[in-house]
Amino acid sequence: MRLENKKVLAVVDEEFEDLELWYPILRLQEEGATVELVGEKQNHTYIGKYGVPATTIYSYEQVEASDYDAILVPGGWAPDKLRRYPKLLEIVKEMDQAQKPIGQICHACWVLISAGILKGKKVTSTPGIRDDMVNAGAEWVDEAVVVDGHIVSSRRPPDLPPYAKRFADLLSES
Repeated sequence: MRLENKKVLAVVDEEFEDLELWYPILRLQEEGATVELVGEKQNHTYIGKYGVPATTIYSYEQVEASDYDAILVPGGWAPDKLRRYPKLLEIVKEMDQAQKPIGQICHACWVLISAGILKGKKVTSTPGIRDDMVNAGAEWVDEAVVVDGHIVSSRRPPDLPPYAKRFADLLSES
């Protein structure tokens, strides 16, 4: 239970990629981490692209970055909505400044782009948004999982096993 005292914030909105949210959450919980779902609305059930529900515990306005050890941002179409919440972008920026682990997969990089934290970072994503990442100043590579400091990025659901493992490893080291 190497993550027993770790607390992770997982963000969610409509049409999140079901596996990209739940696989890392379950992996972290298996190692003892506490993972809390947070969204625009407290106690709201969001539905993933394939129909899997996720109910938030808190809204963005109710949480502070300092209360968490890491953040997970799933892909799907949710990141296009997530990046529009100023409080969430503030949380991401604060976690970046504190060098806390930030996990992003697939389209989740849109949130990090909007938070302005990818310049000079080596990252990956779904290839379809490579240009977005490059235009944000990131170095994009086509690999299953990329770690640059405290940012762990991945491409898509088939890459979930190495992504979730590397995120858990980084969290255990922080």
